[in-house]
Amino acid sequence: MKDCLHIIVKGRVQGVYFRAYTQKQAVKLNLSGFVRNLADGTVEIVASGHPEDLQKLVAWCRKGPVLAKVSEVSVTAHDTDEHFAGFEIR
Repeated sequence: MKDCLHIIVKGRVQGVYFRAYTQKQAVKLNLSGFVRNLADGTVEIVASGHPEDLQKLVAWCRKGPVLAKVSEVSVTAHDTDEHFAGFEIR
């Protein structure tokens, strides 16, 4: 069974390779979806996969890459009819 999560990461998360490292983690965890920067300075992630793998991604997001300073991570269930082929940076 696959779940889908919508994750918003706040803090110093743009300009620190957050998207590239998120993609790397997601691929390693066999997740599909996307990551993108939002205009308000946050990073948005939509990830689909097995629940335990999604939780590993959320745990990783709470720290992020070395240069990031994550202040908040909000996670909600995400209903989508979109089928993702892999995990992309948008």
